[in-house]
Formats: sequence, structure tokens, C-alpha cells
Amino acid sequence: QLNMAKKKEAFLKEFKEGPLLFKPTYKFDLYSEVYDTSEKKRKPAWTDRILWKVKNTYEASKEGEFPEEESPVSVSLTNYLSHMSYGISDHKPVTGTFKLEMKPLVSDPLVTLSAEGEWSAEHDVLIRYSAVSEFPNSAWDWIGLFQVNFRHVKDYVTYAWVEDDEIASNRDSKQVYMSGSEIPKMGGEFLLCYYSNNLQSIVGISEPFQV
Repeated sequence: QLNMAKKKEAFLKEFKEGPLLFKPTYKFDLYSEVYDTSEKKRKPAWTDRILWKVKNTYEASKEGEFPEEESPVSVSLTNYLSHMSYGISDHKPVTGTFKLEMKPLVSDPLVTLSAEGEWSAEHDVLIRYSAVSEFPNSAWDWIGLFQVNFRHVKDYVTYAWVEDDEIASNRDSKQVYMSGSEIPKMGGEFLLCYYSNNLQSIVGISEPFQV
């Protein structure tokens, strides 16, 4: 029935399934591994299945589709099996384990940035950055100061708006200041991250430096 539906329904053709190397998972007598012994004696069937597909959410071409070999997400099935020890239903549960690989969308950063001079809480500090020509910058972009072991974009210690806090600009790069009063007095190892409002992600990370 599923195979017939996949041939008829266009949306199902995009889904994949692993090989059925386990016994049919339906229909069992309750609390047993015995197939239906009732008067109906229903035929065993692979009713419980796991199908998957990768949805590309990034625009990579005029058609808005990634060629399969360039998809930013790679998914592979590592195991697909049933669990016969469960007996509370006339079905046996099925599980699948997948390996998911996220591939970078770009090989080079869209923004390159660095901390200039000595960084200290005793004075305002400077950041220099440059972006590739096609970078879609926004007035809401910002540069955050993060500890090197940060785990989320909201883990910033402080930040500077790239437009409001800009103090110098030329064809090759721009300079932004960050208030010294916001710099951690205890010091440590930090890095800078450029956050793009249009892309809703970090698009540039500096080398670690000492404060």
C-alpha cells in the first residue's frame, strides 16, 4: 500500500526509507510475539514505518534548490529495527537511528574582524572589520564580545552596533568602538563575532585575544 502511494502521490516520492530487515510489526496478540490468532487471523504487515526527507531551507540558486550533492544537510540511516519485547499493543514499535552532518554553506567568512590594540576595561577599545562585496549588511548588525567557550549567540558579554558605533570607514575596512566600561575587568581570553540581522546568524569570528 505504501509503495503504491509513493508512485501515486508526488510528495511521498521525496521520502526515503531504509531496508525492511525486521519481521512484520502488525498484528500481534497482546502481550505476546504471536501473530493474530483471533477469528480474523489478519496477515502480518509492516504497518509501522519510518520515512524521512531532507528539506533544503537555503536559497542556493535561481530555482531556490540545492543540487543533491551540494545539500547543506547530509542524512544517513545507521539502523532501522523493531522491538519485539514490547507487548502492550498489537503493534511492535520501530526505531531508526540517523547520522546528521551539517555542511558549511560558505568556505570563506562573509565578514573578517579583529580586535585592535590593547584591550582593557580602562579605556574604549577598537574593532576593525571588512565584508565581502555581496554581503547583505543591515543597520541592525552588531559585533559581540564573547568568551572563547561560548555556546549561543546570546552569550555575549557586550556588543557594539556596526553603524551607530562606527568611527572610521574606507573602501577596505571599517572601524567600530566598544565602550571600555563594558569590558570585563577580570580579563581573560575572548573573541569577537559579527551577527548578521538579515541572515540571522554569526557570519564572522575573530581569532581569540587577551583582555
